Amino acid sequence: MSKNQTSKPTLEAGIKAIKTALKTAPSKPGVYRMLDKNDDILYVGKAKDIKKRVTSYTRANNLNNRLVRMVSHTLSMVFVTTTTEAEALLLEASLIKRYFPPYNVLLKDDKSFPYILLRTDHTWAQITKHRGARKNKGIYFGPFASVNAVNKTLNILQKVFQLRSCTDSTLETRSRACLLHQIKRCSAPCVDKISKADYGDMVHETQLFLEGKDSSIQKKFAESMQRASESMEYEIAAIFRDRLHALTQVQSHQSMVNAMVDEADIIAAAQIGGKTCIQMFFFRAGQNWGHRAYFPKHDKEEKLDVVLSAFIAQFYENKPVPKQLIVSHDSEDMPLLAEALSEKAGRKVKIEKPQRGKKAETIKEAMRNATEALERKLAESASQRNLLAGLAKILDLEESPTRIEIYDNSHIQGNNAVGGMVVAGPDGFMKNSYRKFNIKDEEMSPGDDFGMMREVMLRRFKRLISEDEDKSRGHWPDILLIDGGKGQLSSVHDVLDDMGIEETDVLVVAISKGPDRNAGREQFHIRGRDPFMLPLNDPVLYYLQRLRDEAHRFAIGSHRARRSKDIKKSPLDSIPGVGPKRKKALLNHFGSAKAIIGAHKRDLEAVEGVSKAMAQQIYDYFQQT
Repeated sequence: MSKNQTSKPTLEAGIKAIKTALKTAPSKPGVYRMLDKNDDILYVGKAKDIKKRVTSYTRANNLNNRLVRMVSHTLSMVFVTTTTEAEALLLEASLIKRYFPPYNVLLKDDKSFPYILLRTDHTWAQITKHRGARKNKGIYFGPFASVNAVNKTLNILQKVFQLRSCTDSTLETRSRACLLHQIKRCSAPCVDKISKADYGDMVHETQLFLEGKDSSIQKKFAESMQRASESMEYEIAAIFRDRLHALTQVQSHQSMVNAMVDEADIIAAAQIGGKTCIQMFFFRAGQNWGHRAYFPKHDKEEKLDVVLSAFIAQFYENKPVPKQLIVSHDSEDMPLLAEALSEKAGRKVKIEKPQRGKKAETIKEAMRNATEALERKLAESASQRNLLAGLAKILDLEESPTRIEIYDNSHIQGNNAVGGMVVAGPDGFMKNSYRKFNIKDEEMSPGDDFGMMREVMLRRFKRLISEDEDKSRGHWPDILLIDGGKGQLSSVHDVLDDMGIEETDVLVVAISKGPDRNAGREQFHIRGRDPFMLPLNDPVLYYLQRLRDEAHRFAIGSHRARRSKDIKKSPLDSIPGVGPKRKKALLNHFGSAKAIIGAHKRDLEAVEGVSKAMAQQIYDYFQQT
């Protein structure tokens, strides 16, 4: 694509656009959005007085470099009023997470947290880890910082309380106790190794433990061990001894908790060289339920207290808020944050920056963790930058690439064909940018890899041009790395040439297996250059192999997921009027989809809920196909 010919954005033009928008700006609390020439959101802000806040952007002398760039690209604005400033803060966080404006502090790693689920809707209650929508009945405990934190706690619970973790179907079909019972991790209710009353007691004790009321349990275990020992029931005494030991181990690892309230999140921030790490520790029921480091994206000029406030608002936008937040840095927004989070939670939420005592010591330890995590991240980034600089030298690029897109296709004899795109940059793999392309061209010959690549390229760049034609949003790749040889390279260039995308805009590199398909002997193909290989010990070669392998992994995973979904499909799914209830009735009556396909319409009419007209429709459908 030829270079964009539109006029370069200027600060004067941006200020003029903002002054025009000010004519309709309300003097009320709310949220404002700054838009560029494509109506893409550049920035979302909140204000107690929208008009007063937006006016500040028209004073050029008060704008730092980041604001100068932002204002220069602003062409229009949108205003939304709210009842209170706290409500505006919550709306701002929601809009930022929805649109990811480039000039806001962005929390991109926003996966859901795992929980422990104690299912009480079965005679033999099940304990298991859970993530996602809460569809199952039971008591949920969390959030935990990671799956590892959940697994660690579940491991302790199995040692102490021995509740089942197996599914209902496994429970009902077992004829003998499983390995977990043999290693004393399950009481084996599946084969009646424990009474319902005793199992119920253990369920109650598990709940007490997860609610932080474990002191009474410890006392009970000690008394039971003593009674069994006095009665010379040494095997039973040993069981309670082991449970008591496991429980004591948990308590010995909770040294930080003694300084805390019953329910709190510790949030500590560290900043080095314009990069920020926010370390969170989760405390629930008086227990440490793990920690996690976050690296929000923001302009290097942004102050630490501003980053921390923005992070907190976005983090709790879709997560339960604890009773207390203990933070490492204060800011002018903290009182408003506490008000907004209290409004969201429906109860008082306290935000505290401790100055002395055990809480201050705890936050100091969390800040040390944040600093160490950030130093590790920066070291990894430096190594990544060296690799990208080496890649730029090999490919004769003027600058190191900031975005590399890697493509691969996966299919079985043309069926369930999927194209995969993974993305890498200075901070490693950018998993939020991964994309899969279900191949849709029905006229394409099965297994036509070149045709698949052409379709993927066409769909990718057609959308890219419509969303980011002038490359202002950083979505354009510097390099396309294609898994394949000269044929795949030509397929990609055919599409890019037709769309007017020039080689100076995007460099296309194909990587083939080379002689005998040996790893390390890969050949690289670039239009206008002879194929070349890299030395076996070259770090850039290992890097390119890792990029290719990640694309291969992602494409295969996407293909398998699509194939698995298709396998689960029933021929009945395509018949108009046959919903889940009729489908279930038909399968229960005939036993299989194959039997339904061969059934006479008189037999179909005998199924409950299937009228004569519907039976005729089902019969006709299978006769035609």
